[in-house]
Amino acid sequence: MNNFTVSVDADGVATFLFDVPGRTMNTFTDSAVADIDAIVAAIRDDASIKGAILASGKSNGFCAGADLGELGETAGGQAEDPAREAALPATSRMSRALRALETVGKPVAAAIEGIALGGGFEFALAAHYRVASTKAKVGLPEVTIGLLPGAGGTQRVPRLAGVSAALDLMLTGAPVDAAKAKAIGIVDEVVEPGQALAAAKAWIMNGGEGVQPWDRKGYAMPDGPYSDAGSAGFILTPAKIMAKSYGNYPAQKNIARCVYEGFNLPMDSALRVEARLFLDTQQSPQARAMIRSLFLSKQALAKGGARPKDVPTYTVKKAAVLGAGMMGAGIAYAQARVGIDTVLIDVAQAGADKGKGYSETLVAKAVAKGAMSQAAADELVGRITATTDYDAIKGADLVVEAVFEDRALKADVTKRAEAQIGPDAVFASNTSTLPITGLSEAAERPANFIGIHFFSPVDRMELVEIIVGKTTSQETLAKALDYCKQLKKVPIVVNDSRGFFTSRVFDTYIREGLEMLIEGIAPAIIDNVGRMTGMPRGPLELLDDVAIDLVDRVAGQRRIDLNLPAPVAGDTDKFLIDMVGQDRWGRKNGKGVYDYPQGEPKRLWAGLAEMYPVKISESSPELVEHLKQRLLYRQAVEAARCMDENVVTAARDADVGAILGWGFAPWTGGPISLIDSVGVAGFTAACEALAAQYGERFAPPALLKTMAEMGERFYPAPKPLAA
Repeated sequence: MNNFTVSVDADGVATFLFDVPGRTMNTFTDSAVADIDAIVAAIRDDASIKGAILASGKSNGFCAGADLGELGETAGGQAEDPAREAALPATSRMSRALRALETVGKPVAAAIEGIALGGGFEFALAAHYRVASTKAKVGLPEVTIGLLPGAGGTQRVPRLAGVSAALDLMLTGAPVDAAKAKAIGIVDEVVEPGQALAAAKAWIMNGGEGVQPWDRKGYAMPDGPYSDAGSAGFILTPAKIMAKSYGNYPAQKNIARCVYEGFNLPMDSALRVEARLFLDTQQSPQARAMIRSLFLSKQALAKGGARPKDVPTYTVKKAAVLGAGMMGAGIAYAQARVGIDTVLIDVAQAGADKGKGYSETLVAKAVAKGAMSQAAADELVGRITATTDYDAIKGADLVVEAVFEDRALKADVTKRAEAQIGPDAVFASNTSTLPITGLSEAAERPANFIGIHFFSPVDRMELVEIIVGKTTSQETLAKALDYCKQLKKVPIVVNDSRGFFTSRVFDTYIREGLEMLIEGIAPAIIDNVGRMTGMPRGPLELLDDVAIDLVDRVAGQRRIDLNLPAPVAGDTDKFLIDMVGQDRWGRKNGKGVYDYPQGEPKRLWAGLAEMYPVKISESSPELVEHLKQRLLYRQAVEAARCMDENVVTAARDADVGAILGWGFAPWTGGPISLIDSVGVAGFTAACEALAAQYGERFAPPALLKTMAEMGERFYPAPKPLAA
């Protein structure tokens, strides 16, 4: 065995410690799956072994699941049925190995410390008894990357927890703590940290039996299909799935199918159902795109994949944040949370104190939930110094400017702060739209100037957009990436331009929704179709959330900078001007596209129909598909345009940035993955047709036309399935 070590004690209890060489966390590689067969053989054939314990040799957890690097290589190949049939034995190898483990004839217990997720938890589910420490987290998160549990999870969890609890666990993908796991029946015992091994052995020594409940005669599934809870689960699940995902995720439908089709079958037959549906799901384009973007690319970026080499690692010990508004306050919290001493500066002491109060509120909530001790909370808040005094910045390794989007103001605070910091310190602007190269003109050391665009709320949003100006040095870029790694953020790197990548492409979603509104399409249809594409909210809803006056201000600055004419009736900019003129700013003042009466659901503003009379009030399948295409393709073609203009240089940055930045339909894997899934030639032709109908905003850039002619794609094609 290459990934497990085994020891047998005087009582005949064998402990198999999972410890994949060269990795900080255990994952099931092909090699580790092969070791399960060796574990089964050892337990079965060694007469001195009376029972076995499965545990981790790593201090940070039991197992994080399958090796998605291996799995992702063949995902999305859409192989024809003969190839799939031949590949079934290979793709169901772990499932068959775990079935052999649970029928080995001797008691097997799993001792779970830390996380046991995906295939790691399926490994534990094949044991006859599961002990988890109070700090353990278990779950089956495969749905979040477009897959379903393929090593028995869809069959064992319903047989332990019942249909409703199982579907909730697998369709959300959210891990649960040990107490919740025990309450629903997927963990048998909860102990203090460090005690799981001893408790597992005690179960074996006290007569634990090596037979699963479903292998006993007379077994009945808890909350089975004929119980009230079970039948409700089967009836309501399809409706719940469609209400949340609109059928965009094959994994969700196939998880429900696994449970429904497998519940009444013997376990061996049920596992074959799961194996076939797993392969169908794994071969979907959604699975390939989601594995790549939401796991592999995201992980690579989080590790600083774009970092220039040969630059020493930079650690920020002290940082300053200029501006204590919502964004600045969030950045201050993110820094203090990871141990960075933070100076939070505002124009008035009351404003600085209010910004620090944001961190105080967050830690108070964490303490109330038991997620943080009071001492840790006090230490975190104590790292933040709220002040108006720029002298307090002295000694800072990095400064983040997070003031109002005004060039003159930004120039002023840049000069004041730069006078206090050393020649090697990084100066970063958190601007979301203003070109970094222009802002750096106010700096004495423009090579040290860079854009670091955070997303709100900073404490929850993973993405950071790093903008490299024309004068930004590679050393400064490396330092900025190291800083993001300290904050445990996922950075993408883009080159300087108006709106950069995220703001520029996100704006097209809102604008296309406004174009539809101006055309006379009913607002309800527009926003409903937006959600049907997989976007988190409709474009008009998002406009209200972002704030109409803010979008108008950015648009106005663009017109000034580019010397554009005043907008006229029918322009989306004119809509923004008219709304702001009526004090309709969006959700923040309770009046936008929607009205937000206190304590009541939002409702469409009646005056909207006077501005833009509705001409299309009834939808049809054809209309819905056409509008979906417009909303998605408008964003995707702009993302491709950003690549054509060298604003973003890597497809993975565009895809991860779009999903994490504004929630671009995750099932697609991102706008560039969407183009690959459609096919570059097909996407280009569709955009040309849309451009002929709606204008140049849909015109495909030269990059797409060239790729279409050459038969190229952005990402490598999936590898063929191996039998």
